[in-house]
Amino acid sequence: MTQSKTAPPDHTLDTPGTRRGPAESLADLMAGNRRFVAGRPRYGHHVAEAASRSGGQEPYAVVLGCIDSRVPLEAVFDQNFGSICVVRSGAHVLDRSVVGSVEFAVSELHASLVMVLGHERCGAVAATVDALRTGSRPDGFMGYLVDQIAPAVTEAGLNDAQVQAKALRRHVTRTAEQLRLADRLAQAAAAGRVQIVGAVYDLDTGVVDLL
Repeated sequence: MTQSKTAPPDHTLDTPGTRRGPAESLADLMAGNRRFVAGRPRYGHHVAEAASRSGGQEPYAVVLGCIDSRVPLEAVFDQNFGSICVVRSGAHVLDRSVVGSVEFAVSELHASLVMVLGHERCGAVAATVDALRTGSRPDGFMGYLVDQIAPAVTEAGLNDAQVQAKALRRHVTRTAEQLRLADRLAQAAAAGRVQIVGAVYDLDTGVVDLL
């Protein structure tokens, strides 16, 4: 990307020690996505920035996303070093380590926003649709991914022509709902310290839409 397309950093927006509430965190994250879509990122991930943030971290959000290589979350939201925690698993499926990681970001690092980010044309969702249609569950731990995504596919309607797109959105919503039931996250949400939201990333446009 040429220098002319990169906006100069505005460090007043990400000064260490500045705590955001849930609403402000969501606004900042979505503003970063708008910069990304417009081709005017603020951050270029230079090594000097990494060094300047090496002394500690005060992230304002945690984003739970898929492992898909086409969705680099720090770039999608145009975030600097130390701004967000990223947790990734196939189709953002939850297990104890994933939930524990999100809880740590909220409880210990004081992130005030949790975003579950799915993406269009998710391979894990497509594989689950295929597994349910053929009755052939994958062996090994891949079968766990299918088992966790399957309820969303069933709710979307296996024979629906748009089952994959609908199942993706339902799976994002279900994941966010499950996180809201985790003890530490439920307590933080009840106290107004964190907001948990779902969203979907469009691979073609780069736009993140809140659900």
